Amino acid sequence: MSPTARFLWAALLLLPGGCALENSLIYQPSQYPRGTWSPPGLKVEDAHFASADGTKLHGWYVSHPRPRAVVLFAHGNAGNLSDRWPVVRLLNERLGVSVLAFDYRGYGRSEGQPNERGILADARAARDWLARREGIAPEDVVLLGRSLGGGVMVDLAARDGARGLILESTFTSLPDVAAKQFPWLPVGWIMHNRLDSLSKIGDYQGPLLQSHGAADQLIPLKDGRRLHAAAPGRKRFVTIPDADHNWVWTPEYVAALNDFLLSLPSPRSGDSAPSRHAYPQAGRANGS
Repeated sequence: MSPTARFLWAALLLLPGGCALENSLIYQPSQYPRGTWSPPGLKVEDAHFASADGTKLHGWYVSHPRPRAVVLFAHGNAGNLSDRWPVVRLLNERLGVSVLAFDYRGYGRSEGQPNERGILADARAARDWLARREGIAPEDVVLLGRSLGGGVMVDLAARDGARGLILESTFTSLPDVAAKQFPWLPVGWIMHNRLDSLSKIGDYQGPLLQSHGAADQLIPLKDGRRLHAAAPGRKRFVTIPDADHNWVWTPEYVAALNDFLLSLPSPRSGDSAPSRHAYPQAGRANGS
């Protein structure tokens, strides 16, 4: 972000109506591609459901005939789910899971305007739709979130539990991210949006796989490790060498995901128990 943009953001936050202005600066949605576009090489079912306040939401559901897990994927800030189809494909084809990827309100084909309370409610609605579709309890869904989506998934896991939690490039809180952009501004009391994962993750007792780029310029690696240290349950941290914030899945990380899925406890309901014989265990990834 340029110095001019930083100054403008700071000035706007201090004005009356700063909450709406803050939302428009934090959240960076884009609209779904026009026409008949569909993700290449991936057969998806459009999922349509509503958030708690009635906002209509859209997602992609991809089933697996013998899923080792059922995964809800919450993507990062900019764009929409059409930018994330390679992740959905890898989850379904390589890792053998049923998956729902969804757009928060205001993103892609989802209606409304994004704000913290709204996107948290959107994630809960998406998980409930997925659980009903797969015939399992909501707490048996594995939650996967990247960056902004990590903050959303931490909230959901801390409040309701999860079979497993996977976090990629996730911050401690939004004010912590902003403080690195505006070190001279008291963002801790100015900002309305919090997504305070650091204070929430202690309420999640389940398995955690967390990953972070070693050269992340937006959310430093040390912040990822601070969040990891606050998690009380069984956990593993994977560092992606030389990677900035928007890194691409590496073979080593895919292997770590595979190991994590194999290690999860059996679900408490439904027919999506792990199937070790169907999906052979991969070698372990480098990490700590």
